[in-house]
Amino acid sequence: MVQQGEAPDLREVVTSGATALGIELGSTRIKACLVGLDGTPLASGSHEWENEFVERTWTYSLDAVRTGLQDAYARLADDVERRAGVRPTTFGAIGVSAMMHGYLAFDADDELLVPFRTWRNTTTGPAAAELSELFGHNIPLRWSIAHLYQAILDDEPHVADVASLTTLAGYVHRCLTGRTVLGVGDASGVFPIDPQTGGYDRRMLEAFDALVAERRPGTTLEKLLPEVLVAGQEAGRLTAQGAALLDPTGALQPGITLCPPEGDAGTGMVATNSVAPRTGNVSAGTSIFAMVVLERPLENRHHELDLVTTPAGDLVAMVHCNNGASELSAWADMFAELGSALGAQAGPDEVFGALFRAALAGDADGGGLLAYNYLAGEPITGLDEGRPLFVRTPDSRLTLANFMRAQIYGAFGTLALGMRVLDGEGVALDAMFAHGGLFRTAGVAQRLLAAALDAPVTVGRTAGEGGAWGIAVLAAYQHARSQQPGASDLGTYLREHVFATAELETVAPDAADVAGFGAYLERYSAGLAVERAATAAL
Repeated sequence: MVQQGEAPDLREVVTSGATALGIELGSTRIKACLVGLDGTPLASGSHEWENEFVERTWTYSLDAVRTGLQDAYARLADDVERRAGVRPTTFGAIGVSAMMHGYLAFDADDELLVPFRTWRNTTTGPAAAELSELFGHNIPLRWSIAHLYQAILDDEPHVADVASLTTLAGYVHRCLTGRTVLGVGDASGVFPIDPQTGGYDRRMLEAFDALVAERRPGTTLEKLLPEVLVAGQEAGRLTAQGAALLDPTGALQPGITLCPPEGDAGTGMVATNSVAPRTGNVSAGTSIFAMVVLERPLENRHHELDLVTTPAGDLVAMVHCNNGASELSAWADMFAELGSALGAQAGPDEVFGALFRAALAGDADGGGLLAYNYLAGEPITGLDEGRPLFVRTPDSRLTLANFMRAQIYGAFGTLALGMRVLDGEGVALDAMFAHGGLFRTAGVAQRLLAAALDAPVTVGRTAGEGGAWGIAVLAAYQHARSQQPGASDLGTYLREHVFATAELETVAPDAADVAGFGAYLERYSAGLAVERAATAAL
């Protein structure tokens, strides 16, 4: 990608709309990112938010969605004005992405029927198991179709009024354009996609309708689901109402084209140039997941592996772990409090940096310490709920370095278990990229992830900010295709126009770290019995 910085004619670039705006609604932050049409980052703005646990359901309110969207955009507009001396009134294209999966169900008047059920909820076990058997295709607990069918099984009153389902990205896109569509990558976490047609799998749609015919006569699932689009297609234009929602000051003008709304997994693939077969990426934030683009379908069905797609519709194996860096953040906050009590004030990045660098001095196996980052349930290891745990034996070596290494290893533990299932399928992988906040401290999480995967791991300059930048690049790609309908496919576009001069750093696995993580993972697997006991007792 092009070096970050201000172009000499930035004011002209902004006023002419030779830009692309990307907005991503992540688990803890809503970020807006403005790029040039070549992918060069120009400005950004963000809004901090957090999910709520209401009546045992992880959720965000739609008011929080709208407020956060406006705040992130306003901060971006402020940043543009500081850099270019003018506030934006138009863009070449806009893209929206958000955390995937979950359940947003609306009635015929577009009113939300029940609070948004996010990907973090794990109450759909019976539905997911039955659908997986019916389809012969793994349906994870967090997928939208699992939430819908669980609501049907539970005879929830709202089901009779469901007129449409969508994801968080799809909802925001509909607010901006009036169109109910999804990018194929996001849609693949709603209902299985047929790689041959690029749309929802017809056989499975018909099987679902037959399954619910007695409970819900006349149900036609396809009518409830958003239209599926692929990267490069126009997905609507910004309406006057959408412009007012995004920018209540009235400066932003309607009529701007939008690319298909995507999930954070898809934007992660774009942000790491991992959309071609035999490439993969790891995204580490509130959740952590690996995406590996397949050359062929898997031979067997595994509950640890989702089958989703790239934004262009190519088949991807996904190892999704519900729990990522949140527990690390909690420990970092506590250590920051200690520093403050001792008179040492430090910002979050300084605290994280010091703690992460300490981990490199730890024993290769974490000194016999063991950490579970399970704030929520973890389907890969069969847990419906989570209890964060730190456990050690009397003969373990408790030091700050070992503690931090164990915590970072713990963040990668469930991911490593899932990746070993993928290895057993004989999936070939030439390159693994990583991005997300966990990799902002150079060389630490990257090195330990290489040990966990026993494979080289590459990190680029946008490692900490990939998602919003990724959807901005997808918006720029849609703009390029609108100017030249016969332009290159997404993979070629990324390789030749965005990542041609990319600054990348690759770390090969260290043999001692690999052996140490292997020993840690053995303890981690055995200790899952302790985690299960904690969820039962506490």
